[in-house]
Amino acid sequence: MQDKLPTRKGLRLKDYDYSSAGCYFITICTKDKKNSLGRVVGCDAHIAPPYVELSKYGLIVNKHINRINEIYNDFSVDKYVIMPNHIHMILEKDELLQAQGGGAMWASHPTGVSVSSIIRSLKTIVSKEIGHSIWQTSFHDHIIRDQKDYLRIWQYIDTNPLTWQNDHYHTT
Repeated sequence: MQDKLPTRKGLRLKDYDYSSAGCYFITICTKDKKNSLGRVVGCDAHIAPPYVELSKYGLIVNKHINRINEIYNDFSVDKYVIMPNHIHMILEKDELLQAQGGGAMWASHPTGVSVSSIIRSLKTIVSKEIGHSIWQTSFHDHIIRDQKDYLRIWQYIDTNPLTWQNDHYHTT
């Protein structure tokens, strides 16, 4: 008798077009939730709020997240935080740029891309620069439905270093 392998659950919303205009809340984790992107400092200080001191890997990730806005004409990173073992970001596909065909006039800029292809490219280029993959398979997404949802997620990203000790991604 042959053991059946577990079936992997699809993470994307079925029948949703992830290349369509809108905002997406993305979470990307490091493999085994290893704290390879940096460390939260200032947790005990009463003077300044805690912040993430990026490691050399975290600095590489930061550089390539910032390049998303340069490379993809119809996508932009509105807000992000690099935590020790995960990244949160709001990725927006601009409706106006999508209607105009995105970056179709520049052959060097990818067009017709999806959220998945951007995240895959980010993880690939970071892995190539580091020399090995530091990423967990796939990523988590949430389609942002309205302004209230957007503001709640913006606040969550903004305060993530403050709540690191209680974060469900926190490992020691």
